Formats: sequence, C-alpha cells, structure tokens
Amino acid sequence: MAIREGWRERWRARAGWCDSWATGIGRDGWGAGAVRVLPMTACSVLAAPGFFAGWEPATAALLIGPLAACLRFGVVHTAAMVCWTTFLALLAWAGHGYSASPPFPLDFLALLTGGGLAVTVAARRAGQSAALARATEVARAAQGAILRPFAERIGGVDVCTRHYCPVQGATVGGDVYDIAHTPYGTRVFIGDVRGHDLDALRISAGALRAFRDLAYLTPRLPDLARELDARIGTELGPEDFVTALFAEFVPGEVRIVNCGHPAPLRVGQETKLLEPPDHTTPLGLGPRPALWRGWLQPGDRVLFYTDGLSEARDAGGVDFPLLQGVADALAAPLPCDALDALYALLTAHTGAPLADDVALVLCQPAEHSAPGFGGVRRSPIATAGPAPGGHPRC
Repeated sequence: MAIREGWRERWRARAGWCDSWATGIGRDGWGAGAVRVLPMTACSVLAAPGFFAGWEPATAALLIGPLAACLRFGVVHTAAMVCWTTFLALLAWAGHGYSASPPFPLDFLALLTGGGLAVTVAARRAGQSAALARATEVARAAQGAILRPFAERIGGVDVCTRHYCPVQGATVGGDVYDIAHTPYGTRVFIGDVRGHDLDALRISAGALRAFRDLAYLTPRLPDLARELDARIGTELGPEDFVTALFAEFVPGEVRIVNCGHPAPLRVGQETKLLEPPDHTTPLGLGPRPALWRGWLQPGDRVLFYTDGLSEARDAGGVDFPLLQGVADALAAPLPCDALDALYALLTAHTGAPLADDVALVLCQPAEHSAPGFGGVRRSPIATAGPAPGGHPRC
C-alpha cells in the first residue's frame, strides 16, 4: 500500500507539473515558449557543423546559449542550458571521432567555466529580483497604510475614495489624499508628489503628517496651505514639488485653495470645473494661496482627482473626455459605484495600462443650507461673483 501511494503521489506531482506547464503556455502564449527554446535551437545549429563537418570552433561558440539564458531566464533554465550545451559539445567531440585535438579541451573547459559563471549570474539576478519584489511589496504596503480608503459619512459629507497605481516599473505612486472632520468643516486634501519612487512616498508621508497636524488647528484654509508648504519645504529637493488642493465643506458651499492642482468637478444639474480665476504655484515653489468659494445645490457631488485622470490619452493621443465621462459615471446612485464606473470608462478609453497613477475622492454633502441667508437658497447665478471678504464664488 505504501508503495502504491508513493507512485500515486509521483503521478499527481507529474500531472500537476504538466498542468502548470500548460497553464504557463496558455497564459504567456506560444511566443514566450519560443523565446525559451530559441537559445537551445541556436546552440543546436551552431553544433551541427561539428557533428557533420568537424568544425572545431563550434564547441566554444556554444557558450552563447548559457550567457543568453542567464540574462533572460532563471537559474533552472540557465542550468538546463548549460547541460544542453555540454551534451552538444560531447556530441561534437564524438563527431571528431573522440580525437583529443588541442582546441577541443580548451574550448570544453571554457564552456564549463562560462556555464558555471552563467548559473552564478542567474542566481545573483534572481536574488536581486526577489529582494526588489520584497521592497516593492513593502513600499506598496506602506502606501496602502498611508492612503487610507474611505467609504463613509464624515461630518455630514459622504466620502468615497479610490487609488490606482498601474504604472509599470514603479514601486509606488506620488498621489496623496486625506479627509479630516475639523471644527471648521470637513476638510479634504489631495495632492500629487513629483515622481514614482521611495522619495515620493517619503514626501507623501510628510505631507499627510503635516495636514493631519494642521487641519484641526488652522482656522483659515489659505493659512493651512502656507503652513503645510513651510512644513514640508525642508523635505523637498531642488526639483521636488507637490501640486495640492485644499477643500472645506460647510453648509451650502465648498471653499477651495488650489496650489497648481487640477480643478475639482462639481456634478449636479450640470458638470462644471470649480476653477479659480487666479492660479498659484505648487507647494515647494513659493505658492501664494487664495481662497475661492463655490455654491452647492442639494444633491451636488464634488470630485477631486489627480492628473492621471485629466491627462489620460488613448493610443491616438486623444484626451479622456473629462466632463462627459465624469458626468456619465457619476450618475450612478452610490458614490463608490460611481468611482468604479469612472475608472472603467477611463481604462476603456486608454485601452492600455495608464501612464500615471490615479487618485479619486468623491464628496457629497448630505444637507445644504446657504450660509448667511437664514437657510433660504438664492440662485447661484444671482449670488455668483465676489463673496464677502473679496473671495469669488461660483
């Protein structure tokens, strides 16, 4: 019985290996399989003259196979390539009638030495790849801890967030956001740090830490932007900067300070950019923050986003239709469903992995009452223009 069970386990293991091999062929395609076979085929072609014509330099030329394998594949495939080329060299020697001519021992020794070095290089490369994968996973976990997902009501505002970082070869993205329920209203911070590396993650963490410290202690939104700029200025390099947008929801309106960031979108009866008439530079470049105020009608939603959404293009270079796409997607009744629909529209437009990461923050105030008018709503057109204190409204 033990022998029978042992054979069953062997057959199961063999069947599992075959299934995984077939799955790999199906997943990677026959093109990937052809790339793996190509070095072996090339070495076989190089060794063929040694079999039939006695071409002695073919033995040393076989080293090209292990060298190519160690640069492209792992240790197992490289070792298999070394074994294959050794076998071909011995066959070539047999084609010479086992005559130990002076070039063959030297060529064979060079082949074995080069094969050993190729396996060593492949092992070192595999170790570096594993270390990079672990570092990338740690970085992504750290970014996940920094960018906390929200899907809740915060201070009378329904908030839902999404973050996507599909950039190939990037460890982390530079997008950052946070929401705080403060005595001055529900405050939103969204920004984009230059770069996609660990320095961007470090600056993002510093910006979030500063926002969480200052959001509850700074009454005026422009002062919050200035204080945060001063706080993170010491962490920025000469070419570093952070585009940032600060928003504050109070009954009936949203107050905005924009420091070089894409303008948010108000979605309701119409979709409109909440864009101030005067722009200022990003954090780290000497911004001069100014407050701007926009009315909110009942049922209005405000979408904050990073430039991964506004600058997305398809293969022909056509920009994503921001206003129409957002209006269509945000028609979904649930905020999180609306963000999922928006990202689906975005990826359908690009038809390929995005060129930049995307952060989305959707806010919908639960109740509205126009401040300063006893709860009576005035027409947004009638009240558009400079607000008290010289701050424009829209």
